[in-house]
Amino acid sequence: MADDGLKWLSDDRVAEFLRLARTGRLATADGAGAPHNVPLCFWFDGGTHFYFVIDEKPKRAAGTAIKRMRNIAENPRVALIIDHYEEEWAYLAYVLVRGVARVVEEPNEYMLALRNLRDKYPQYRTMPLNFERNPMVRIAADRVHPWGARFKPPPPAAD
Repeated sequence: MADDGLKWLSDDRVAEFLRLARTGRLATADGAGAPHNVPLCFWFDGGTHFYFVIDEKPKRAAGTAIKRMRNIAENPRVALIIDHYEEEWAYLAYVLVRGVARVVEEPNEYMLALRNLRDKYPQYRTMPLNFERNPMVRIAADRVHPWGARFKPPPPAAD
């Protein structure tokens, strides 16, 4: 990729890590900078976009009234961290994605993301998710930082 901040998304090891990861943690901040962090299910499109939907799991509010959505409306800069933990710390890893979050307003893009989320998460197949009631958010990555031994380049071959 031409943009150095996104070069890691074209690395097969990073792309596979993102594709296989089950959850991420979304960090948002309101207009005054107060942070908010929540776990979520997501789909990585294999390019530079990450998607999540406001699903039907119990919440205190619905749709755009929930805190992460209010924060995105006030301040669309977000961070998404996808991590892997094991007791053997040599296997720890994460990918930190920074970008801009926007509600998906185009129905075809919404349906594409929803189909992929349903493929990844069988629980979504039984939820009545729809464009009017369940906002879909697209994070357009502008900087990606992976960390962990699995992302280090292999040592040079011996001659």
